[in-house]
Amino acid sequence: MTDETLYCDPELLQLYDWDNPWPDDFDFFASLAAGASRVLDLGCGTGIFSAELAVRGHEVTGADPAAAMLQVARHRHGGGMVRWIEADARSLELGESFDMVLMTGHAFQTLLSRDDRRALLRTIARHLAPGGRFFFDSRNPEAREWEQWTPEASRAVLPHPQFGSIERWNDANCNPFTGIVTYDTFYRFESGRLLSARSQIAFAPQIEIGELIAAAGLIVDRWIGDCVGGEFSTESPEIIPLGSRKA
Repeated sequence: MTDETLYCDPELLQLYDWDNPWPDDFDFFASLAAGASRVLDLGCGTGIFSAELAVRGHEVTGADPAAAMLQVARHRHGGGMVRWIEADARSLELGESFDMVLMTGHAFQTLLSRDDRRALLRTIARHLAPGGRFFFDSRNPEAREWEQWTPEASRAVLPHPQFGSIERWNDANCNPFTGIVTYDTFYRFESGRLLSARSQIAFAPQIEIGELIAAAGLIVDRWIGDCVGGEFSTESPEIIPLGSRKA
């Protein structure tokens, strides 16, 4: 959540974009936003997606509760074209409407409880213009991706433009009763210095997400199961609802 070290610590934020560069997912998500004039990006983080949408001609508002991440966002290429707001997506109230409301980068999974997810979906519904659309992405728990977040599977030594070679790895465990995965991220510098952060994310099942979407007065036009546009199935790696507000 907002106080997690990974999102707030200045030292770790120097590594965040390096460790999380523009993914292929964002090319697909940008195509979903095509044609939307006004875009609200919830949980925008360091703003890599918001800024790119602004460069592509969208009028973008990016909201995130982490002030340190927004500081990075403001200074990136295209950042001056975005309106940045420090706010929690669960309680955001802008009194405005948007053609597209979105949440990418699996930020939806930082909402750890059903109540958190319900609040987020109500925020989406409040800010959608008539005819507007929404989408977000969440990893499918059936794919059990966290089982690959082990030191053995994730360890890599990668070049950093400022700090030289950095060894990075993850470790994770899942609470089977809550569906919450606690994972640690580690970075070891050439000097031997070690930085680490612990985070938690939830793997909500598709059926629950669908129920909460309907309860918020939204409808899903299409369930997408990956970041190339494939239809959702129980084996899909992703849960991506693309929808609109009920008439």
